[in-house]
Amino acid sequence: MINGMPAGDRVAMRQRESRPVVADLENWMRAARARLSRHAETAKAIDYMLTRWPAFTRFLDDGRICLSNNAAERAAAIYTLIATAKLNAINPQAWLANVLARIADHPASRLDELLPWHWKVAQKQAAAA
Repeated sequence: MINGMPAGDRVAMRQRESRPVVADLENWMRAARARLSRHAETAKAIDYMLTRWPAFTRFLDDGRICLSNNAAERAAAIYTLIATAKLNAINPQAWLANVLARIADHPASRLDELLPWHWKVAQKQAAAA
């Protein structure tokens, strides 16, 4: 719902919807922390979070901050595919283009055939035939 909104609108919505929840969370954490021994693992986790509270709450005042790291995870996945192709001495663009063109009709039980090292062998066999 908030994705795609202008930054100013995001801030307004976060102030209205998220700030009270974040304030309640902070109050709960501080109260829970006061009841725990400093050696308790839960206390260590709470301390970790509270020492980073300004960074955690920055999103409340900056509508440019995205609360999801999905874009970074997608980029990492794509980078992994490209690096894997390169490690197998395969042109990443050729491999990805071929796999993306075929994957919709490829049986799920045989997806391993599309892995770079298997794909490379299949391409050599097809060229030799």
